[in-house]
Amino acid sequence: MNAHEALTWVVAQAPPPADPGGQGEDFGKSSPVGLLLLVVFAIAVAFLIRSMTKHLKKLPVSFDEQRAAAAAPARVQRAEAAAKARAEEDSTEAASAEAVEPEVKGGGTTTR
Repeated sequence: MNAHEALTWVVAQAPPPADPGGQGEDFGKSSPVGLLLLVVFAIAVAFLIRSMTKHLKKLPVSFDEQRAAAAAPARVQRAEAAAKARAEEDSTEAASAEAVEPEVKGGGTTTR
């Protein structure tokens, strides 16, 4: 029997008459592992809801910029001021570097 004949024989077989379309006697029944998995997921969701509730209670009622600036710790305000100073310093250095080094424009050729 060659491969072509074997394939034809397998494809040509009719399903057994007692097979109800893949629905054996255990079809649709849940296993204890499935129940355990659902219980674990329910416990995880309960803990996530509890954690989210705690975090939401810490949020302010409104996000007012002036109140937030007044309530910010001094180290946060110093860090923001230092970042702003660095940004301004970088922009002034870039502007002075452009003034000192004029751009070289031209279409000349160079030789080696």
